[in-house]
Amino acid sequence: MNRQGKVRLQKWYLSYPEKEKKKIMRDLIPVILSRKPKMCSVLDWRDKKIVYRRYASLYFCCAVDSEDNELIILEIIHRYVEILDRYFGSVCELDIIFHFEKAYYVLDELILCGELQESSKEDTLRDVDSQDLLQEFPPFFMMQTGYSAEE
Repeated sequence: MNRQGKVRLQKWYLSYPEKEKKKIMRDLIPVILSRKPKMCSVLDWRDKKIVYRRYASLYFCCAVDSEDNELIILEIIHRYVEILDRYFGSVCELDIIFHFEKAYYVLDELILCGELQESSKEDTLRDVDSQDLLQEFPPFFMMQTGYSAEE
């Protein structure tokens, strides 16, 4: 979300009705935005632990189980932002607005079903770049040029 509370990306790994999701976001966003910069980036909220980090004008937040390690979650958030930075070349809010599908794809390469899937920045970027090539060159074109997906 940005500093005005506008959600730019959201990914839910538990099933909630849409009405409940909106209520959670409506209740949680002001809590995070009202916190001072020097305050801890972890807070207990309902039965979850909220871990967030601010980068420029964007907040990256995760709601995790109360027994999860918040330092690992902070590292995952940082890893995601680093990958976005390398992919977009210094990521900004406009990159996420206009290329949200890429931001989601990077997130899906990094996290699967709420668990860290790939910790390597290089492997994640390579997978995202490969996906970009597949979108740029349809399979028919790849067959004609001799391009192989195994390469």
